[in-house]
Amino acid sequence: MSKPKGGLGKGLGALIPVATSQLTHAQVEDIVPNPRQPRHNIDAASLEELASSIREHGVIQPLLVAEVPMEERPLLAGARYQLIAGERRWQAAKIAGLTRVPVVIKEATPDQALQLALVENIQRADLTPLEEALAYRQLADEFGLTQEKIAARVGKNRVSVANALRLLNLGEEARAALAAGKITEGHARALLGLESTLVQAQALGIVLAKALSVRETEELVRRLGTAPRRTKGPRQPSQENTALEDEFRSALGTKVNLLRSAKGGKLVIHFYSQEEFEAIYEAIVKRR
Repeated sequence: MSKPKGGLGKGLGALIPVATSQLTHAQVEDIVPNPRQPRHNIDAASLEELASSIREHGVIQPLLVAEVPMEERPLLAGARYQLIAGERRWQAAKIAGLTRVPVVIKEATPDQALQLALVENIQRADLTPLEEALAYRQLADEFGLTQEKIAARVGKNRVSVANALRLLNLGEEARAALAAGKITEGHARALLGLESTLVQAQALGIVLAKALSVRETEELVRRLGTAPRRTKGPRQPSQENTALEDEFRSALGTKVNLLRSAKGGKLVIHFYSQEEFEAIYEAIVKRR
């Protein structure tokens, strides 16, 4: 469960002590965006809505900025501050015609500023699924954080982080469809059940052409991912089995197959990395 919006959150506070920040106001023109900002696209309609709200109520929550060293200011057209978090509010404030905005100035190195930007955006839950996954990847690759540490920073459980990172294993076509909003994260997670990116693309074509729901996409993936059997008539999974698989998948955050027979059966839990295996272990064993 994500943390309530409105504060910096435990993760941000842990990165840089509160004592190193101060609240003030800054000229809008004295602020420049962070070139490594994790959010890549800002919806124009929602930006205009925010600008309308700012015209009426002002900028309620301060922007988070770092002071630009004097020697670097000529390279940034004389800007005094660089955004750490709050680019959407900054852009909306410009649209609303504000000349000054409230800011919290943080004493932060470039690496700390990037961590703050990543964590703050994830905690606000305003990144697209792929942007969130890329933010997790940056925290892992650039700062050596494990999935467990990332989860603690952003206030989410480790399985959620592992699931988000799995989206980066999608083929190009599926990633593009997810980024464009043509499919949901649920559709994308279902497509991950197909290891071949070629088969993923074929399945994606069917999903888009027939406007399949997530449940229908999961059923399509089951059919495409199961080799045909030359036995006495293949049996379709029962509604009860399908429902149980969905419950297991929701609880564990990964693909699960339930196979039953007259003498018993087996439960197959899929994992795609050592860290995901450890997350499943924690979910099953450490909750007992």
